[in-house]
Amino acid sequence: MIEQTEFALAPRRRGIHLVTGDILRQLPVLPRKGLLNLLVKHTSAALALNENADPDVRHDLTEIFNRLVPENAPYYLHTLEGDDDMPAHA
Repeated sequence: MIEQTEFALAPRRRGIHLVTGDILRQLPVLPRKGLLNLLVKHTSAALALNENADPDVRHDLTEIFNRLVPENAPYYLHTLEGDDDMPAHA
């Protein structure tokens, strides 16, 4: 059986966010076995799977991304959509 459901999540600020509960609340009843595909239609967002055993992981990932792709970097050409847009794409 194939079923497709489209839903939206509330906007969030830049960062690593737990969205499992938000997603589960919007899905139909799922079978006990099967495959679930999630597609993020926004180019400035991504899904990452993590066991979430230690909350320090989210903190550390946030720190890593803040250093790798800082906001307002002087070499960004794509700046029309705001300071956080190009880092979000990266």
